[in-house]
Order: sequence, then C-alpha cells, then structure tokens
Amino acid sequence: MAAASDYLELKLLDHVLRNTSYTSPSAVYCSLHTGSPGDDNGGGNEVPSGRGYTRQAITNAAAASGQIANSAILTFGPCSTTDWGVISHIGIYDASTSGNLLFHGAVTTTKNIQVGDSFQIAIGNLIVTLA
Repeated sequence: MAAASDYLELKLLDHVLRNTSYTSPSAVYCSLHTGSPGDDNGGGNEVPSGRGYTRQAITNAAAASGQIANSAILTFGPCSTTDWGVISHIGIYDASTSGNLLFHGAVTTTKNIQVGDSFQIAIGNLIVTLA
C-alpha cells in the first residue's frame, strides 16, 4: 500500500514545509473496500458497518527501510447477515467511523466475503511505504 490520500499529503506538506501544526491520530484503523477509495476518498464502497463488519485498529511495528507494517493480526468478521462482496482494496483511517482517509491500496488477492466468512490480514502483510 503506497498511496497517500489528498488529505494526508496536504497535511504533511503544510506540516513539514510551512511549520503548520499537524497532530497525528491517537489510533489508526483499517477498512475494507469493494473498489478503490481513491486519493480523495470519493469512492471505493467501504463495506457498510454492521453485518459483522467494523474497522479494525492497527498496531504497527517501528518503521524501517522506508516502510511500516502491522505487528498484530487484523480480523474482520465473520460476515453475519448479508454478503460483503469482493474485497479488492483497503484503507487506513484516523477514526473507527467516518474520519479521514490516510492511505489506501489494492489487496494482493481479492476475496469474496459471504455470510460466515472472515477477512484476515496476517502480521507484516499490511505494509505502508513512503517513496
């Protein structure tokens, strides 16, 4: 995952190059999408809350070699009443609901989540790289 949102890009540029205050979020959350949310978070169809879905808080290892990765397993579900659809993208937000999209990207392997299924991201598999 390497795409920063427009929101985050502007915040970082102002913070670093204009000495404008930016407070990093106290927690970040992973979201599942059936399409790309895009840099402006204008699409992407996040799986609706309920039906066994909620964003998951991310615990990260220390950054190294220009990247950071999750240090705990992320488990979504199981899907409870209505299929979630084909998960093709993930996002990282600064809030457990609503909030601002920070990063987004495509999953390596899409997965169709039906009732009873879960979606899991193994330790070290949610990688954010700044290039």
